[in-house]
Amino acid sequence: MGVKAEAELFPGFGKKQLLQSVIGSLGAGVVSVFVWLLSQSVTFTVIGVLVGIVGSVMMTTKDQTNLSVVDQVQNMTRFAKSQKIYPYRYGDEWRLG
Repeated sequence: MGVKAEAELFPGFGKKQLLQSVIGSLGAGVVSVFVWLLSQSVTFTVIGVLVGIVGSVMMTTKDQTNLSVVDQVQNMTRFAKSQKIYPYRYGDEWRLG
């Protein structure tokens, strides 16, 4: 639709999102290996890997506002850590009263 700063593989998904998705997919693969070690079920392992891949792609794809789920969570975390109490002392600088 508009001019993008980087090339995209499909709308909202560029090289940076691909790297994030690969990292998320690898994390899901590690969790799936532990599930397989505990349950010895190939079905649960394959479903876990596929859900991890699809979920990581969905969570890193940007929407029309140029934000992904991962970006939104990072913004919420940054806001939660930021200062929310602003001490203010009234000073009648115009001496109107």
